[in-house]
Amino acid sequence: MKHLIPLLFVAVAGTVAAQPSLITPRGGWRYSDAQQKDFLQTVTYPASNVNASEKSAAALIQGHLGQASKPGSRQPARLIVDGVAVPLLTNPDGSFARPWSFGAGSHGVEVRVPGNDKAKRVQFIEGQAGRSRTRLRVVLSWDSDSTDLDLHVVSPDGQHVFFANRVVPNGAALDVDVTTGFGPEIYATPSPVPGPYHVFVNYYGAGDRNSELTTAQVAVITDEGTAREKQQVLRVPLRNPGELTRIHSFVMP
Repeated sequence: MKHLIPLLFVAVAGTVAAQPSLITPRGGWRYSDAQQKDFLQTVTYPASNVNASEKSAAALIQGHLGQASKPGSRQPARLIVDGVAVPLLTNPDGSFARPWSFGAGSHGVEVRVPGNDKAKRVQFIEGQAGRSRTRLRVVLSWDSDSTDLDLHVVSPDGQHVFFANRVVPNGAALDVDVTTGFGPEIYATPSPVPGPYHVFVNYYGAGDRNSELTTAQVAVITDEGTAREKQQVLRVPLRNPGELTRIHSFVMP
């Protein structure tokens, strides 16, 4: 059984604006290990959040918001990776580390703090040709703390990826099961099975509350890092724990 425990994250109200920083990735060219074993993250219950422990620098987005936290804010920063924006939770001192598996090619990473017009952006090129590009990525995030939403993706061959079945034989996987609010949870595959896909979101729970409106955001990215790349972002309000909602269906050629 999954449980909900609030996660500390940075406050942005009432602090002095400062320039966020990125330790990794850095701008320019880099050549990472061709063996991409950096997608799946350890899940530890009863608390579960984005886990960056024991990850190589090539598999991390890591830095600092340039300010210490002030308790009481429920508004996280924003991380934008190759045009996809997700919430960015941080430690009380403003530091953060978020695993991300980058394929070969050009990538952009940006960190933005709400209420602060300053942002940090880097552009880099992964020169290791052996790093597989993600041909299909589905990213779930949401806008409330201490809530648990779950991403479910059903592929054309009937494989169902979700928190209890994170890796399937066709090569698709779910990176982590986030139970503490905001997400993100990411489904990805370098070789998607052709045919129709169905994306569902389950409003698993809302802590001690019987219900709380939360808005799910699902971003679907195909042919990532190529001239054929397409992105579609959908936002759907969810009102009651227990809801299972079909967010989107699409066809991979």
